Amino acid sequence: MSPSPPRLTAPEPDPKTDSKNATAPGYDDTSVQQIVTRDFSFAEAAIYRVYRRRWVGLATLMLMNIMISWGWITFAPVSTSTQTFFRLQKASSVNWLSTVIFLAYICMSPVVIYSLRHFGVRAALLFAAGFSVTGVWLRFIGARIGSSEGGHFPVVMVGQILIGFGQPFVLSAPAYYSDLWFTSNQRITANALVSLSNPLGAALGQLIDPFLVSQPSDIPNMLLYIAIITTAVTAPVFFVHGKPPTPPCPSSAQEKLPFKSAFPRVLRSLEFWLIFIMFSILVGFFNASSSLLNQILEPYGYSENEAGIGGAILIVVGLLASAVVSPIIDRSHTFLLAIRILVPVISICYIGLIFAPTSGSLAPPYVVLAFLGAASFSLLPLSLEFIVEITHPVSPEITSTILWSGGQLLGAVFILSMTALTDSQTGNMRRALVFQAAISCVAAIAALGIGFGGRVVHVKARRIALDTSEGM
Repeated sequence: MSPSPPRLTAPEPDPKTDSKNATAPGYDDTSVQQIVTRDFSFAEAAIYRVYRRRWVGLATLMLMNIMISWGWITFAPVSTSTQTFFRLQKASSVNWLSTVIFLAYICMSPVVIYSLRHFGVRAALLFAAGFSVTGVWLRFIGARIGSSEGGHFPVVMVGQILIGFGQPFVLSAPAYYSDLWFTSNQRITANALVSLSNPLGAALGQLIDPFLVSQPSDIPNMLLYIAIITTAVTAPVFFVHGKPPTPPCPSSAQEKLPFKSAFPRVLRSLEFWLIFIMFSILVGFFNASSSLLNQILEPYGYSENEAGIGGAILIVVGLLASAVVSPIIDRSHTFLLAIRILVPVISICYIGLIFAPTSGSLAPPYVVLAFLGAASFSLLPLSLEFIVEITHPVSPEITSTILWSGGQLLGAVFILSMTALTDSQTGNMRRALVFQAAISCVAAIAALGIGFGGRVVHVKARRIALDTSEGM
């Protein structure tokens, strides 16, 4: 096999002259390794370079994730005002506004896998934009019409479901997009930027929504502002490119397994199931805690604004920590070590959350939330990239969608379970927090079992190994 030409010496192809039958300068068709996938040609597969335009798609995915997440969390920080405005008898009705989004995600997961695999990331973004824009405006209409009589809650619920249909297209895309456009030394950082934009949107909702809603009658105006911003954010979708003219590295060019072969292969992997259990539990509890944070703190005398600030601390500190950790893991590739450190820290934080609110002061819950955010956000992107590494050449959208579906399903289950465990007289959620801490310890056990007992060969970073063997 002839060596691949240096990545940086290849001229950037002109999009107007790109062709499937183009030949790399200095090479003939017989001297180029045949690695064909995603419509890359024989010659194109030998030219490895990255393109500045990849940042346009990454930024668009970030913006879409921010706004869809804000749409998900909209009512949680102002749950009391929401319940009053819509004249709901139980707080659990407000919780369903978050829960339906998790369930909608699961319903759309097969469509997402098919869309990313056959139509690419641009089509996925268009689907997400269509669902989310329709959903946010439908919510506003449901709240505005008949607002003096409590609005139309079922219409708002339908809007939430549509937002839920759009969410999996942007949540499942980061691993697929980073595999297509970025090298092995950039993928965790790229995935982190997009994946963590989702909780950033939740942070904005936690922080901003309580200030937009000073009284229940402000709910329609809040929904209007969010609808306008969401509509504006979807505009860059039309400028996103589906795939680069040439792959960034050998692992991006390598042919991925067809779904019928890939899916059974994933299901037979013990390491996949351990990561799935860990990821699903921790994402589920993060979603549940974010949705219920106001209800967790309120019985101890904390206001909606203070709970909103706590949610913002959870997410902002997490983003800052991930900004430090992700580039380090990108360079060191110490996936497993990081997982074995971070997951037990998260479990300890959930144990601490049982006791922190009882202090009656702001510092203890804020400190626990800060550590929880730092560990959770650092874990998220490296878990998504690690599962792609150990299952390669399974296509990334398959594993990432399965992981996110597990997290969304358990998020719904945990919200319902924790709501049921809430004291009906006082609203105290201590039993729910004990339940949360106990189950999070199961995630820690699963994390410590990954690659244990001589199974090191099953946690090999296969994409990185391929790129290294090709001199990348």
